[in-house]
Amino acid sequence: MLVILAFIIVFHIVSTTLLFISTIDNAWWVGDSFSADLWRVCTNSTNCTEINDLTGTDMFEGYSVIQAVQATMILSTILSCISFLIFLLQLFRLKQGERFVLTSIIQLMSCLCVMIGASIYTDRRQDLHQNYKLYLLSEGSYGYSFILAWVAFAFTFISGLMYMILRKRK
Repeated sequence: MLVILAFIIVFHIVSTTLLFISTIDNAWWVGDSFSADLWRVCTNSTNCTEINDLTGTDMFEGYSVIQAVQATMILSTILSCISFLIFLLQLFRLKQGERFVLTSIIQLMSCLCVMIGASIYTDRRQDLHQNYKLYLLSEGSYGYSFILAWVAFAFTFISGLMYMILRKRK
C-alpha cells in the first residue's frame, strides 16, 4: 500500500511539474530563428518582446485568444497544486474506506483547464502567428512546451481517475 501511495504522490508531482514547465517555458511555437510562447516572442536568447507590449502598437490582434490560453494554463497549475494539498489533508482526515472524491474533482478540473488551453492554442495557432507583424512566425513547428501541455493533460486525467478509484486504507 505504501508503494502505491508513493507512486501516486510522485505521479501527481510529475504532472504538476509538467504544467509549470509548459506554462512558463518559451517553446510553444519554435522555428529556426525564433521561439514563441504564451508570454513573449524571442528572435534569439537576448531579443525578446513581451506579447502584451505588442497589443498597444497594433502589431498583435489575437491577444484575447492568448489571454484565454494563459488563464487556463495558470488555472490548471493552481488547481493541480490545490488538489495535491487537499490529497495530503484527506490522507490524514478521511475515514477508512472512503474515496478521495474532492481531490479527484479538483484534479479533473485541472485536466479540463489544460485541455481547453491547449485546444484553443491548437485551433487558433495559425491565426495567432500570422498576426505577429514583427516576425514571420507562420513557418515553425510546435515546441516541447506545447507537447508537455498535452502530456500534462494525460497525466492529470490519469491522476484524477486514480484519486477517484483510490480508497483510504490503514
